[in-house]
Amino acid sequence: MTLDGDRLFAAARGLAPVLVVGLLLLTTGAVLASAGETLGYDYQAYAHAAQRLLDGRPLYDPNVDIAGGFAIYLYPPPFALAVVPFTLLPGSLGTRAWLGALVAAFLVGTAILPVRPGVRWAIVLLAALSLPFLYSVKLGQVGPLLYLCFAIGWRSLDRPLALGLAVAAGALTKVQPALLFAWMMLTRRWRALLVGLVACGAAALLATLVTGVATWTDYAALLGRVSEPVTTPKNMTPGAIAWRAGASLEVATALQWAVAAATLAITLFAWLRRDPATGFVVGVVASQVLSPLLWDHYAMLLLLPVALLLERRQRWAIVIPLVTWLPVDALYPLAFGVCLVAPVAGRIRVEGWRSKGRSPLEADREG
Repeated sequence: MTLDGDRLFAAARGLAPVLVVGLLLLTTGAVLASAGETLGYDYQAYAHAAQRLLDGRPLYDPNVDIAGGFAIYLYPPPFALAVVPFTLLPGSLGTRAWLGALVAAFLVGTAILPVRPGVRWAIVLLAALSLPFLYSVKLGQVGPLLYLCFAIGWRSLDRPLALGLAVAAGALTKVQPALLFAWMMLTRRWRALLVGLVACGAAALLATLVTGVATWTDYAALLGRVSEPVTTPKNMTPGAIAWRAGASLEVATALQWAVAAATLAITLFAWLRRDPATGFVVGVVASQVLSPLLWDHYAMLLLLPVALLLERRQRWAIVIPLVTWLPVDALYPLAFGVCLVAPVAGRIRVEGWRSKGRSPLEADREG
């Protein structure tokens, strides 16, 4: 290649990150501009809850018996406190600030992922083309915030303070990330576990002082009413999809329990027999799969296992965020299942290459 060609290639390579971020902002902006009444749909649930706190009203509606309706708050009490500053902004500024914070959380989370720079840029590019990510931002859903928490946790596997606080922040935003406290216990990360539990306890105490003890019983009762994994409309759990496809309630429920049991078995194997990064990321995926409510936009969190797989030279993983554009509900639990199993199986392949004296990259070049 000539000197001018080298300079042109270097310039193009340096411009690539700008183009990738530009594409993300372009696709996100286009989705937000065309959102109509669905813009910030989930954010309204958080904002209404925060406003009820300010008005001294109960945080949870006792009449709600199904998930998915407008402005229904299904999150822990401390999270409502965190949303209060956004509700104090005038007009639609609170919604816009919230949506901007979600995009920033995703970019910061991706920037700190413990992977090669090329993988980080690939994740940004995939997010720009990923329906779950774009949909999550449009709704103002907390997915990007959880993504940031998980990214901090992944980067801080050997830093108890950061790891504990990251998992605690995730659990205080939504209940599901609390599963990672079990991972800390089984892998004997006692200091991180202590930090996380103390942080959760402190936040819970503050929320109790503001909202009262009854808020927690109201919250537990609400979760009991809406956490139906099979018959909840638009739910993407395997049981719910089977039920909508015509399976009996008994068969769909049995399928749901079977998937949960398999998920727990794979997760425990990853925690006990695989490296910390694999165990943590598999735990992230399991926290979503085991949830009785699995909405389609939750799949944006699959960008984390995709990053792990790409870091390990498994380039086929770029397909995972893209197939969700297809109008096939069954692709969602399938994508979660692949992201649950592939990091564990991929680790087996890496160990196999090393046992033969070759690196993953060398084996990849050899086909």
